[in-house]
Amino acid sequence: MPDPLLPILLDAALRGTLIALLGLLAAVLLRDRPRLPAARAGVALALGLIVQVASSTPWFEASVPRLWQAPFVAVSVGNAVLFWVFVQALFDDEFALRPVHVAAWLLAAAVSGLNCALLNGSGLPLASVTLGLQRATPLVFSALAAAAAASHWRDDLIEGRRRLRGFIVVTGICYTLAMLVARLGSPQGRLSNAMASLDVVALLVIAAVVAWRLLRLTSSELFPSAGRRTAASTDACVVPTPVAAATAEPADAPPMPAPPDPAEQRLAATLERLMAEERIYRSEDLTVSRLASRLAVPEYRLRRLINQRLGFRNFNAYVNAFRLDEAQGALADPARRSLPVLSIALDAGFQSIGPFNRAFKLATGRTPSEFRREKLGQSLADS
Repeated sequence: MPDPLLPILLDAALRGTLIALLGLLAAVLLRDRPRLPAARAGVALALGLIVQVASSTPWFEASVPRLWQAPFVAVSVGNAVLFWVFVQALFDDEFALRPVHVAAWLLAAAVSGLNCALLNGSGLPLASVTLGLQRATPLVFSALAAAAAASHWRDDLIEGRRRLRGFIVVTGICYTLAMLVARLGSPQGRLSNAMASLDVVALLVIAAVVAWRLLRLTSSELFPSAGRRTAASTDACVVPTPVAAATAEPADAPPMPAPPDPAEQRLAATLERLMAEERIYRSEDLTVSRLASRLAVPEYRLRRLINQRLGFRNFNAYVNAFRLDEAQGALADPARRSLPVLSIALDAGFQSIGPFNRAFKLATGRTPSEFRREKLGQSLADS
């Protein structure tokens, strides 16, 4: 006859292992880039999942009063929001936490906590509304996470990070939807002993793979260099040109690879000619795939060249370096003093004034108008 304690002990062992792995992930993120939004979002998600794993045991859900469970349920539902924030931060090196992210988490946590503590089973009309919102939260934010992943994934030039992100997004979305379906099909939303153990196993597999891949990636592959993110603010008068970016290397970057082979040198020369002489960067619909087709090379070779040889992590950042360099020259040219800033932005390849202003301010610490006034003032003083 099977020992009735065996499933309980196995479940406890699985949960303990998973909590240890999540703690390891949080420690790695804090060690590598404690101040970056992606690391902070990852740590918050790992801690939230620890709370979720500890509070989702069948014994806890069946025995602990609902009022005491409410904070744990609030954190568990809020993890869907944290997953969305983490995906955005992981895919966008320039991501910044905004009030809308905090408000979304607070709203999801407040609704689910209130529903668990007071409204669930009360028969009040408001209870059906809050329960519907609680159940819709994982679905809505999984869709938002998928949209965030799709909007940035193609521009990522770091193959290891692209694969890691793809795994996190696909498995994270699949897990969220599977658990939502499982809880909707369970009495009072409580998982059975077997389903609760499967829940832990799924999370354990995801966390184990993510931890293994994180430990294989260097910190500079996973996150942007802090020095490169702050370079604009420390030297706000100059935008690094693409040539300068190709020779500059962040302090924590891995050692440069061996000298390129002749084929790579020819590819780099052709790419430089397209960008510097033909100014292909002015094309509004320029993408990695289209540029690779123009060069007649596989996408992965072009990504590797721009990332490892030229030092860019993101394709848009590479293209915008040329656009901003051209725009700076136009803004500092006395002969084009009367040319509107919008015309300069469109001529350089930007599709509208908003992205141009943001990219210019991020790179120089000044708006285009401020930059123009300063440069033209200097030219008048020198004449």
